[in-house]
Amino acid sequence: MTALEDRPVSTDSETQLVNDALDALLAEHDPRSMENEEFRGARFDAGLAWVHFAEGDGGLGVRPELNRLVDRRLREAGAQPTDPRTFFMALAGPTIATHGDAAVKERFLRPMFTGEEKWCQLFSEPGAGSDFAGLGCRAERDGDEWIVNGQKVWNTLAHLADFGMLVTRTDPDAPKHKGMTYFALDMRAEGVEVRPLRQITGEAEFNEVYMTDVRVPDAHRVGAVGEGWRASLTTLMNERNAIGGGGGGAPKRGGAANDAVEVWQAMDPSKQTAADKDTLMNWWVQAEVGRLTNMRAAQNAKAGNPGPEMSIAKLAYSELNKGLYEFCMNLMGADALIDYDYTFRRPEDLDVSGTAHGLRYAFLRVRANSIEGGTSEIMRNILGEQVLGLPGEPRVDKSVAWNEVPRN
Repeated sequence: MTALEDRPVSTDSETQLVNDALDALLAEHDPRSMENEEFRGARFDAGLAWVHFAEGDGGLGVRPELNRLVDRRLREAGAQPTDPRTFFMALAGPTIATHGDAAVKERFLRPMFTGEEKWCQLFSEPGAGSDFAGLGCRAERDGDEWIVNGQKVWNTLAHLADFGMLVTRTDPDAPKHKGMTYFALDMRAEGVEVRPLRQITGEAEFNEVYMTDVRVPDAHRVGAVGEGWRASLTTLMNERNAIGGGGGGAPKRGGAANDAVEVWQAMDPSKQTAADKDTLMNWWVQAEVGRLTNMRAAQNAKAGNPGPEMSIAKLAYSELNKGLYEFCMNLMGADALIDYDYTFRRPEDLDVSGTAHGLRYAFLRVRANSIEGGTSEIMRNILGEQVLGLPGEPRVDKSVAWNEVPRN
């Protein structure tokens, strides 16, 4: 099997295959006594990194649902949890497995999964955010290399990354969706500069990245020249899946709404109102519906990458988080305004859910959920057009050469 779409669907035989591979892995490798990178390397070699990937690419060619079985059994065996700094593995891995050639997959997938090489995402630009296909970062061919010049922005953890998922403009004479090419960028290469962007949380988790005459080998190209849009859609769909499943996929009933329950239970009973109790229950039900919906979607998944339906989960999760933590702040009253450190800092890990550093931090951080991975407005467009089948908005520049499209 070479394509993610071509997968067997016999659940019983697949489950047995995965369990047999887990038994063999754990018989020879004890995660409690090994370095985490070494154990994850053995896990990759056993086909238990992404079980729905092809054999040899860290998978067994089975249903993606069985990744949950792997995670559960390895957790019970004492394996360390996934390093949050490797979050972008969930985006870059499927993109490379789907669009990369054999050499690219062999070069990047294993060290990505072990955590030896950490990744970031280099998509948005100052003039190409929601209109991602309008990007202007140029890559020009020079023999076996490409020379890249441009700027990217809102690049999460770029200051920690070894490689970046970079989408460039390689043919300005083609329509904007046709002239893009996707690369793996060495973040330590000469000409790459990473600058911090301070956020309302006080930290600089986001960055802007400048590339000046950066040389990228053609061997680091992911997909064909001019097919960057297709490859980037794979990244974006998996990003929305990762963000949208962050709260709804939590194993605990009620998901993130349990934070609000804890605030409620700690309140002076004399300050609890029937209206707030009704609101609390409404948030808990919404979070639980999201959690169960994501579980069902995972169980029904046959193979391959997420489709536009994951925009539903991403949109719902973003709006849930914003409303939920605003409600928490309202319950806390004036106490919500104190005991938070706004000191500038560079984070060493990633907290997509926004809950790892307390409720005050979460209230500020989850604002980004409605922007990262595609704004809520863009998610609604995708839902309307690709899920509900509604007419799309007029796009007068879709077939016009990129260099002929007016810009500010």
